[in-house]
Amino acid sequence: MKDGMHLPPQAPLRPPAEVMRLARMGAMFPTRLSFLRTLIRRLAAERAEVRVDRWELCPEGFGHAVISVALGGHRYALVAVARDLPPEARTDRVIATAWDSAYVLFDGVPGDADVARIIANAPLQEAGRFSDRDLVLSRANKSVRLFAHVVQSLRAGRQADPAMIRDVGYLMRTTAVYGNGKFGIADRAVYDTRPGLEGPFSAEMLTVFLIRHFTHALAEHVGRGTLDRGIKRHLGIGNSTGLGMAPFLVAHPVLLNNWMIARETALARVRAVSDLGPAQRDRIGVLADRAAAHLAEWSVPDPVQQARIVALRADWNVARRLLAPGALARPGALDAAMRGAQRQSLDVEELMAALLIEPFGELVDGLADCMSDPFGPLAPPMADTQMLRARIERDFDWALGRDYADKAECSQFWYVSEAKMEPRLGLRFEEPGADLESPLDIARRVAAAYRDLPAQTEPVSAFVDRHPDQALAVSRVCLSARYPYAEIRDNLIGQGCLPVDMLRCKLSFFGASKFDPKSDRWTRVTLCQGAPLADELGAGADDWWLPVMAF
Repeated sequence: MKDGMHLPPQAPLRPPAEVMRLARMGAMFPTRLSFLRTLIRRLAAERAEVRVDRWELCPEGFGHAVISVALGGHRYALVAVARDLPPEARTDRVIATAWDSAYVLFDGVPGDADVARIIANAPLQEAGRFSDRDLVLSRANKSVRLFAHVVQSLRAGRQADPAMIRDVGYLMRTTAVYGNGKFGIADRAVYDTRPGLEGPFSAEMLTVFLIRHFTHALAEHVGRGTLDRGIKRHLGIGNSTGLGMAPFLVAHPVLLNNWMIARETALARVRAVSDLGPAQRDRIGVLADRAAAHLAEWSVPDPVQQARIVALRADWNVARRLLAPGALARPGALDAAMRGAQRQSLDVEELMAALLIEPFGELVDGLADCMSDPFGPLAPPMADTQMLRARIERDFDWALGRDYADKAECSQFWYVSEAKMEPRLGLRFEEPGADLESPLDIARRVAAAYRDLPAQTEPVSAFVDRHPDQALAVSRVCLSARYPYAEIRDNLIGQGCLPVDMLRCKLSFFGASKFDPKSDRWTRVTLCQGAPLADELGAGADDWWLPVMAF
């Protein structure tokens, strides 16, 4: 805390034992601390101007474009390459080798040589060759039905059907947005101290924002018309995300802790607000109505997820009574609303948490500056095995008492695909490859270390010397002292582990909504839906939490 600064009051944080469970993580909603929201607030504060530097596409929309924007004193350019992709080659699966469009976020404005290099390499994605001025690599496929409808409507001199816009919500969906040195692009360290890009995944979110602008411009170019602003604003970017994203939360415990503790601190600050003014009460009422309308528009093909959405719609109509004008006029109304939501489902509780955070930017927005990890793990060492035992019993009690030899407790294993270098999840007793298992089995490892602890106290270093296979478990236990929200408190190799819960957690921090699970291992979502357009980056640009289609 800087000299002269005083932290606002806050209620107690919800404990890690309550927050860090897969079922709750799989119920999370985006908040104003989500990375897209933070990025667009920064762009709006700088009144950033998006500029089309090149537009070399044929009438049918194939070719390339360069779209740039200044942020924090630096200019970045999206180089977009659009191709005529045969329908039989279009797939969102990671095994794909061709896409409708490919993108590079370039550091600066590329000259002719760099544009030519990117045009040649971006469509190859993993097989391409990239430089340290290429910051992010991405690709996307059209939502063919909606893209064709929008184009045909514009050519006929009319706007697209709002119902179709609402039901799909995007013209293209990305199948990967790669950063941090993958496939030869720039390491994050190249830009992670630059203003505007210092936050987690900021470069990736900037890429998504610019891709969205490109998709709007592409549809207008091919359709030879102009989209209505309301329709255009509701057209975000789709995203198909699978198992490749899930292990990140385990492999980066400090980041996970920082994200979660920022979110929980924001909620705790808001719950400590005692009295609300008329404008605040009105704003909360508007958001409660918006949440109900958003839920009404959220429909998915999966029957299990759709049943969950239908239940949430009904439950929210009950929970929002906690936000009625009379209730909000009472002292401590926000804490009372949160306590009331806690008596309902996890979905209701997490929706309420996200809503309560939304109107209080002055209290919580600064917490976004605490969500990166500039220093790496700083774990205080433990002197002896007695201290180690006590810490495991305190912070990892959830990992103890399981029989990890039971098939139900170890039925799955994580590994990295040799073909695509992407994380995968195998069935231990049905598929080969368990000998190549990735160390995401934190619960099992900590339980094994606990069993190996000696009856007599000894230095932790001596214990690890005798049990080198327990070094990872010991390091995770040491981390828990400084990072209480660093660990997912579930068995990630048990048959009850649903990776889609991990995906939803991470995607909610990106700012995703309209979760559309296709299995327990991959999902589609929408990013940037309702976000300001490129020429709307100014005052009022931050009001797009849980957007609703305006007919």
